[in-house]
Amino acid sequence: MGERTPLELWELHAASRPGDVVAVDATGTPWWALEGAGLEAVDGGLRRVRTIADTTAPGMRLLLVGLNPSPAAADAGVGFFRAGNRFWPAALAAGIVTRDRDPRHALGTHGVGMTDLVKRTTARAEELSVDEYRHGLSRIEALAEALAPAVVCFVGLAGWRAAVDRRATTGWQDRPVGGRPTYVMPNPSGLNAHVRVDDLAGHLRAAAAGPA
Repeated sequence: MGERTPLELWELHAASRPGDVVAVDATGTPWWALEGAGLEAVDGGLRRVRTIADTTAPGMRLLLVGLNPSPAAADAGVGFFRAGNRFWPAALAAGIVTRDRDPRHALGTHGVGMTDLVKRTTARAEELSVDEYRHGLSRIEALAEALAPAVVCFVGLAGWRAAVDRRATTGWQDRPVGGRPTYVMPNPSGLNAHVRVDDLAGHLRAAAAGPA
């Protein structure tokens, strides 16, 4: 077939298991889309990696950028999957999605896309390196330039600090990503318990509304 869209790549990812090689032609498909889908080029096609595939498309209202997948999230194929993570309750409360843990519905119905700063699955964020964060930012830059979301929102301050500005605080950033306005919000992990669901929902509403 040749060049494939991010959602076609998501379908390939969903229909295979980690380590499977899918015999398809992805000639011309951008590197950022292949990497975002958790697929790597090998002899005979594309090999599926244990990660979450991006749910992205041109003209998104909001592109949410998580830190990196946990094993539970990678195996479920859904970001922020663990019950203790407050992302989905906050997203529902903010009104930016209407179905729990359904990234395809979020994209197709609400224009809310999802990706990760680093695609490698780890049990702990501390396992990630500065080089991985910086490479991930270059991928998000390329993705944002190509798909032109209205806003890029980094879900978690630690990733932005590691990749861009170690003194950054939450809110709108002076530095755009891929030419798009960029917002950074707190991490919704249960480990960040001092941040309430209502606080997280407020950040999501602010990002979705766009810069003043």
